Amino acid sequence: MPRSMTGFGRAEYSENGLTVAVEIKSVNHRFFEFSSRYPRNCQFLEDTLKKTVAARVSRGKVDLNLNITNESSSSSQITVNDEFAAAYIAALKDLAKRYKLKNDISVMSVAANNDVFTVKRQETDEEQLTNAVLVAVNGALDSFVAMRETEGDKLKEDVILRADKILEYVTLVENRSPETVKEYSEKLTAKLNEILEDRNVDEQRVLTEVAIFADKVAVAEETVRLRSHIEQLKRMLEDTKEVGRKLDFIVQEMNRETNTIGSKAQDVTIARAVVDMKAEIEKIREQIQNIE
Repeated sequence: MPRSMTGFGRAEYSENGLTVAVEIKSVNHRFFEFSSRYPRNCQFLEDTLKKTVAARVSRGKVDLNLNITNESSSSSQITVNDEFAAAYIAALKDLAKRYKLKNDISVMSVAANNDVFTVKRQETDEEQLTNAVLVAVNGALDSFVAMRETEGDKLKEDVILRADKILEYVTLVENRSPETVKEYSEKLTAKLNEILEDRNVDEQRVLTEVAIFADKVAVAEETVRLRSHIEQLKRMLEDTKEVGRKLDFIVQEMNRETNTIGSKAQDVTIARAVVDMKAEIEKIREQIQNIE
């Protein structure tokens, strides 16, 4: 089943006061391009995040957003620097006494000095954090991939519908092509009879001219190859592997064969069918640009 390159997925995981939230989204891109946003203390996760996503995504511009909340009360410890606080308060009192200032020392005024407190942050357990992040990332990837598969299934249905429409035009061309040769032969014979009047028409010359015309407008090889390309297109759409680039090549070949048929067309009906085929091929090309 083909996958769309457009997708979105989100997941959360919580344990021991630690909550990890992950969002993944992607848009079209010729290759795999990855970018991520995460808290400053999680830089060690960058390579792991990229490898985890790349294992399940081969094409598209993928953005991952990682948020981490730690509600554990033991995540940091704040203690009073008693020696500094005592000296600081004594200095404030001395200042007030020496310059006859109002002694309005309060807890808040003392706490405003950053050196009064010592903040000791708990060291990050990288292994525990990595495991929690991977659970959330894989959860987000599950919904992300599922959405891409759902969109891919819709793309597949549309492409097959248009491919079948092209086959109808191919059948029309195949049926109409011999008729154009027959009509040319009849018109050529009638024209020669009109010009020569009572003189005999050189049937061999007519046959030669008709053969040259038939060879010039023959499109059997092109229609056979076009049918083959469409068959390959449908087989690829059933493949579970990444087929976007292969589909792009097949569509180029389909367009090439259709252009050749158009260049040989000496008939209005065939010319119109070619225009319609090219319109459907262009719509298929637009759709497969979004297939992984």
